[in-house]
Amino acid sequence: MPLDEDVVAAIYRDHGAALKRFVLSASRGDPQLADDVVQETVLRVWQQAPQITGSLRSYLFRTARNVMIDNYRKAQRRPQEAGERDVPDPADAAGRIDDLLNKVLMEEALLRLSAEHREVLVALHYRRHTVQEASVHLQIPAGTVKSRAFYAVRALRTILDEMGVQR
Repeated sequence: MPLDEDVVAAIYRDHGAALKRFVLSASRGDPQLADDVVQETVLRVWQQAPQITGSLRSYLFRTARNVMIDNYRKAQRRPQEAGERDVPDPADAAGRIDDLLNKVLMEEALLRLSAEHREVLVALHYRRHTVQEASVHLQIPAGTVKSRAFYAVRALRTILDEMGVQR
């Protein structure tokens, strides 16, 4: 099946920069490796396009994670060459990649929330404010902080479900 250049170009245009940043941070800044992973990711996603449900970006990041883990496993199977740098433990690499993926997906989900809901969640969960501190910081009553937090978490769960993020 020939590659539809318009589809591939659209994936790169819409998601390429964010995907490369994710891969760069997971691959400790190796730009050549990042380009290879992004290219393999887009190819795999393009091949699976009819079966993708949920957020394309989420699917891209999960696929990139899988490509990086596959590459790591391939590197472990071949004999180590003289002078080749030490490769980190696969559990550490997979854990670091999972942490980065979770961070990227959560940031994307938070951006889909209303500004009021996002502000409350950031104040309570990222800045670790108490309800009273968030109330003062956001200049809204404490009861409003609690109410917005409740509805924000519900909305966030819905958004993550729509993105295909599993709990």
